[in-house]
Amino acid sequence: MVGAEGHACPRRVAVIGGGIAGLSAALTLHESAMSVTVIEASDRLGGKILTERTDGYTIEAGPDSILSSKPAGLSMIERIGRLDYVVNTREDGQGTHILHRGKLERLPEGMAALVPIDVRSVLGTRLLSWRGKLRLGREYLLPAQHGSDDESVGDFVRRRLGDEFFENMAEPLLSGIYAGDADQLSLLATFPRLRIAEQQHGGLIRGAIAQRRARQGSASNETRWTPFISLERGLGEIVEGLATSLAGTDIRLGVQAVAVHRSDSGFQIELSTGERLHADGIVLAIPAWATADLLRSVAPRLARELDAIQYVSTATISMAFATQVVPSFASGRGFVIPRGERRILTAVTWSSNKFSGRAPTNRCLVRCYAGHASDQECLTMADDDLIERARRELSDITGIVADPLFTRLYRWPRALPQYNLGHPGRVARIEDLTAELPRLALAGAAYRGVGIPDCIQDGTEQATRLLDRLNALPAPLDRVTMASD
Repeated sequence: MVGAEGHACPRRVAVIGGGIAGLSAALTLHESAMSVTVIEASDRLGGKILTERTDGYTIEAGPDSILSSKPAGLSMIERIGRLDYVVNTREDGQGTHILHRGKLERLPEGMAALVPIDVRSVLGTRLLSWRGKLRLGREYLLPAQHGSDDESVGDFVRRRLGDEFFENMAEPLLSGIYAGDADQLSLLATFPRLRIAEQQHGGLIRGAIAQRRARQGSASNETRWTPFISLERGLGEIVEGLATSLAGTDIRLGVQAVAVHRSDSGFQIELSTGERLHADGIVLAIPAWATADLLRSVAPRLARELDAIQYVSTATISMAFATQVVPSFASGRGFVIPRGERRILTAVTWSSNKFSGRAPTNRCLVRCYAGHASDQECLTMADDDLIERARRELSDITGIVADPLFTRLYRWPRALPQYNLGHPGRVARIEDLTAELPRLALAGAAYRGVGIPDCIQDGTEQATRLLDRLNALPAPLDRVTMASD
């Protein structure tokens, strides 16, 4: 008599991509007793999160802060045991400036999601002419435009707040988030709350006032966190905490997935090492263009949709100076630069003023941003030329003439996805096509949000959905141990 006793082994899930979305997915799978393999082409984890610590400086190569209002970021920090290391922005580092006609002008106080609601501050700003201020005030009286059709962020802001407000204030603030062309960016994909405010409250200023009153009247408004937060030793602490939480997981650095093939019980993944790895399921947490390359033979229609997501390249240039050579107005957080100023720099952050512990005493750490959807040519410059151009523009704008104590250049080629018009519909089609492959999940900045909390949430949610689908499938035969008596 031959009998069989089934002992289902843990399913193996491959997470391709070791950035914040991939690590969040891997942790969710790991905590659910899945056998997880993380495949990362570079020699480190973290993706665009990269913190360099040297000689008392904490230098962020990529993002430098987390939006505290999106709960997924703080939730993950608590989950990995790093909540006690969260730091708020410095109280003495208030204020953002905008370069206007070659001079730095203070951004009006009371800005809420691109909408100024402090009347006195707006009336006093030199960023707008009196004509521009009058046009801005008309927004309170403009009727709301109803309907579900998408429009560009540029068209929306001009329609509600005027051309001058868009060009001098909104556009440079937007470029600091997406490095994109506001006349191409989808409102519904990037700032859907602005459309909601218009339709629910009749306008942006009305909506911002209603939101402020609601916060003032709610006890839940009290929070220990400033709008932007980081960790004592930089955002790299999140990556380090995730790596510690994933101890025992099969993490392969410097290994690239070069092809994916479907099998009866999942996927076969060809690795750059020559190995073929079986996986019951896959989370692809890499850029859309790289995902398309892997899926071109498996899911050609899905690959075509992924190929249509545009990316731009960016760079950051960090410089350190002795505090005494930096002008006194550098007490703010930094400044943004409109495209009309014709600079390669899009923004500058006084990093050591934004968070404590970023530079030694009597030292100032400055970070410059370069690269915009309308100017990718500047990033083809040689390293020395790009650094020199950034130094020259910083000197022209701020008056810093001293040589930096050191400089760090970090390039991010094809790194920032653009949520252009049609993006919500494209993501819906991508989700429908992905659903035809129940063992596959896609996660990351390309789809539902570019910020760190967005990517954490996406990685966690997509891994959870993949778990549910895998658990609904029967255990594969080659995972069952046969016994005889």
